Amino acid sequence: MKLATEPTVKTLGDYAYQAIQKHLKKTLKWEKSVKKDEDPEALHQMRVGMRRLRTATSRFEIALSLPKPARDKNIGKIARRLGNLRDLDVLKEALKTLYQPHLPHKEQKSLETAFDALAKQRKDALSTVQTTLKDESYKSLKQALEEWLDKPSYQPVASLPIQQVLPDLLLPEVSRFLLHPGWLVGTQVVDSEVTVHTNWKAEKLEQQLTTQGDTIHDLRKQAKRVRYQMELFTDLYGESYAAYIAEVKSIQEILGNIQDIAVMSEWLTDVFQSEIHKELPTLAALLAENRYKSWQQWQPLQERYLKAENKHSFHLTILHPL
Repeated sequence: MKLATEPTVKTLGDYAYQAIQKHLKKTLKWEKSVKKDEDPEALHQMRVGMRRLRTATSRFEIALSLPKPARDKNIGKIARRLGNLRDLDVLKEALKTLYQPHLPHKEQKSLETAFDALAKQRKDALSTVQTTLKDESYKSLKQALEEWLDKPSYQPVASLPIQQVLPDLLLPEVSRFLLHPGWLVGTQVVDSEVTVHTNWKAEKLEQQLTTQGDTIHDLRKQAKRVRYQMELFTDLYGESYAAYIAEVKSIQEILGNIQDIAVMSEWLTDVFQSEIHKELPTLAALLAENRYKSWQQWQPLQERYLKAENKHSFHLTILHPL
């Protein structure tokens, strides 16, 4: 009996197929548990699977002929609904474990109002997710991708060797990341030289994030896009590539912490119809302290990625797959 062997040259189409197959399988694995609302981890995993599936279909779009129901826009709509529910779970977990135990009794009691509001919002978000997973657009998405996996259809570029096209596939996303205006928040540019303000007090940071928090949040989203795309090709690069993925993940997580605190503050303000430093002064102080700590973690990475030599090294790593 002759054993089948792996093709010696893998194409762009091969990698696109593997990515879609892998992340569709992961998404569907957790579907039943999410419908039954059995475990917050199932929702997290399904959301991640859907996001990575979206990355695969959008970033490999130039190589694929996908049916309309399986395209980026439809996947994005479903992923956002899963995300809305997941965000409420993350909010509850953070309030309960990171903050409530450290509050005085009066503020702990006040938080019960917030938990009641959160439970009502979660019930509505869960209903939306359950309806989404039963409706026609989700069924069409699954069916379209499963049929495509049975009989894949490609654009001509899909037949090119992956190593030949990989730098051109990755570099545009990396460049958008490195040129993002979020890198310049908290800096001063004089005679083309960028200086990072490392001496800001917490009050100054809060003022800055009030006006530029959205820019920082958008940089976090771009970091996530870069990371998801790079992780599709870890087997084609060496240690320096893995190190860049790890740093991009750190950037995503640190900036994510800053955004999560902003979201929590806004949400609590809406719930109590009052500024939280009046209603929950200890909690407000803890949130400001944690945001300041996250900013201090962010600044060494910010300084590193503003240096031309590190950007150059990042590009060189992408340019030389194994």
